[in-house]
Amino acid sequence: MNLFITFEGIEGAGKTTQSMLLAEWLKKRGREVCVTYEPGHTPLGQRIREILLSDQFSSCAEAELLLYLADRAEHVKKMILPALTENKFVLCDRYHDSTLAYQGYGRGIKIEFIWNCLFSLGFPLPHFTFLLDCPVEIGLKRIKNRTLDRMEKQTLLFHNRVREGFLKLAKADPKRIKVIDVTMPIKDIQTEIRTYVAREYGI
Repeated sequence: MNLFITFEGIEGAGKTTQSMLLAEWLKKRGREVCVTYEPGHTPLGQRIREILLSDQFSSCAEAELLLYLADRAEHVKKMILPALTENKFVLCDRYHDSTLAYQGYGRGIKIEFIWNCLFSLGFPLPHFTFLLDCPVEIGLKRIKNRTLDRMEKQTLLFHNRVREGFLKLAKADPKRIKVIDVTMPIKDIQTEIRTYVAREYGI
């Protein structure tokens, strides 16, 4: 059995931490796990990531979207699909919903157009998505001591639009997207994630 789980949320929500903790738990239960992220987890993707997140460039919304889609095309073909074919559990930090939330609700590109791009390019839909949610002010406070990239430096208004976008996506697809309050301690968040995965997938 393979399983494709994505972790989504605003900056500072703890996606990387929670995906790594879930991976450790799954491996202890004998599952083969591929932990990955977007953008940038392929050689080509790394170059694209540098362009997307660098202050050196200020791309228009449409160019930004296409760069993210190029990264995903390479990522899906080179990493995600091969891992799923090998019956691995794929845990991905950011995927479709980030594109919809950031470039759609955040930048203002039509949601229908983005969905058409995603489906037209044949990208697989995750089996399940954890949306790690907290107020924007809390998320940004958590990352204030690190060097911020171009996306993290966007305005508070932008980040609030992104969060609202994520919540709208979750409301529209509650069967796939589970919203988790990440103002709780890390271990409590992970317990909720593991409990859900164990219950739904018999792990």
